[in-house]
Amino acid sequence: MTNHYYSKKPDVESNRTSITFSLNERSIRLTTDAGVFSKKEVDFGTRTLLEAFEPPSVHGDFLDVGCGYGPIGISLALQFPDKLIHMIDVNERAIQLATENAKVNNVENVVIYESDGFNSVKSNEFAAILTNPPIRAGKKVVHDILIRSHAHLVHEGELWVVIQKKQGAPSAKEKLEELFDEVEVVQKNKGYFILRAIKR
Repeated sequence: MTNHYYSKKPDVESNRTSITFSLNERSIRLTTDAGVFSKKEVDFGTRTLLEAFEPPSVHGDFLDVGCGYGPIGISLALQFPDKLIHMIDVNERAIQLATENAKVNNVENVVIYESDGFNSVKSNEFAAILTNPPIRAGKKVVHDILIRSHAHLVHEGELWVVIQKKQGAPSAKEKLEELFDEVEVVQKNKGYFILRAIKR
């Protein structure tokens, strides 16, 4: 079975549904499906990350790692129209949904492509990388995202991560402190930690 959301080709039967996500008084229409993360609603961690995020002052594009059907990347594209938002996921179904959702919301400042981790990411000049990492894929996968994010950020670029305390926030913070010069817990909300790591 490959019906988990971090599969390349989920084999669970498609069952599309439409949801509405509101952020900063802006309503975003999203189509979701079985076999992608948080198909019934935009999850609390993603919402918390988007509400906490403050863009760094350095120049560069943004990257959404594990974009799913697109709530983070599309929200960023609408909020920061002068930025190009890269959106990546290993899940082909998620990539298709994200592409459709960008079009439905008239978002043009995005580039959406399939990538197993960072394997298809060519740029190493991102000002910000955001991720709600695939916890169920395991600690090794999550920490690999943290490790490889560092190499893809510009000087003074920032990695923003949302992760639950019970699902590894303390160890993620420790790993970030090995890699980055400055790491902070920006926010704690209902067990979710918003971590920001700055590359000096």
